Amino acid sequence: MCGPRSPKAPCWARGCRVPGTGLLLLTYLAYLVLGTGVFWALEGPAARNSSRIFQRDKWMLLQNFTCLDGPSLDLLIRGIIQAYKDGTHLLDNTTSMGRWEFVGSFFFSVSTITTIGYGNLSPETMAARLFCIFFALVGIPLNLVVLNRLGHLMQRGVHRCVQRLGGSWQDPAQAQWLAGSAALLSGLLLFLLLPPLLFSRMEGWSYVESFYFSFITLSTVGFGDYVIGMDPSRNYPIWYKNIVSLWILFGMAWLALIIKIILSQLETPGDMCTCSLHCSKGNIKCRSWSGAKKGTTASNHQASCLEPSTQVMRHDEDSYCLPGLLDL
Repeated sequence: MCGPRSPKAPCWARGCRVPGTGLLLLTYLAYLVLGTGVFWALEGPAARNSSRIFQRDKWMLLQNFTCLDGPSLDLLIRGIIQAYKDGTHLLDNTTSMGRWEFVGSFFFSVSTITTIGYGNLSPETMAARLFCIFFALVGIPLNLVVLNRLGHLMQRGVHRCVQRLGGSWQDPAQAQWLAGSAALLSGLLLFLLLPPLLFSRMEGWSYVESFYFSFITLSTVGFGDYVIGMDPSRNYPIWYKNIVSLWILFGMAWLALIIKIILSQLETPGDMCTCSLHCSKGNIKCRSWSGAKKGTTASNHQASCLEPSTQVMRHDEDSYCLPGLLDL
């Protein structure tokens, strides 16, 4: 039988003073909009000025030279390279600075606080670089809090499925693994298998390239060899980068939850019991034991569970709690 529940730690020690999910998401969105506006304001004029200079030089070159010599060609090439670095693309007789428009600035803000850092775009003005430092200092911890909250919500949904299945299944452990597997497969389908179809259509990549981009993005590796919205010959809808930003947010939360579950299973070092809290009576009892020797009782393990459905492991004389399949 599992031991009594430990006294509840004070809120400051447990870090429970966290705003509600709705308020947290609004704060997160407001912070992204703040970064978007600042980057847009700081980088926009510089990008527009670079675009005007490049367009002027191009027309002067075409008017003054019928054939290009070596130095003039080198000058044109250097101008094209610099314009590309500044996010300027030639579209027939016009130029596009889509990287530092509002949508592009928003996507840059997302890639900054999620630490993806594709590397294809970076601030050029000193003011934007300094702001980027402070923006990331606050935004990265905020992003981690939001990802943790979203992971808990996903976990709660799976836990509710387990409770519903547990009432109709004779084996609760089998219901737990069934719900966990369903959550894994549905997340795999929603965040890693279906999005490459959209990227293949919008970017012209193969499915393998799109899947590679999806995983590299959600894992925050962000090499930058594949980045969405960078082909000047394609017309991207306004909603495209916004949808991808939401996909990044929820996909990172799901992938982080899966990685944490895998790590918790790999780090399990001994016998394990699964305990469940009966809230109606306020007591705890062991529902099932795995890995226990024959003739060994629950009291011999001296396990204590602090939270519902927490896996309690015992290794030699030490017992401690470690998150299980459905617990963070």
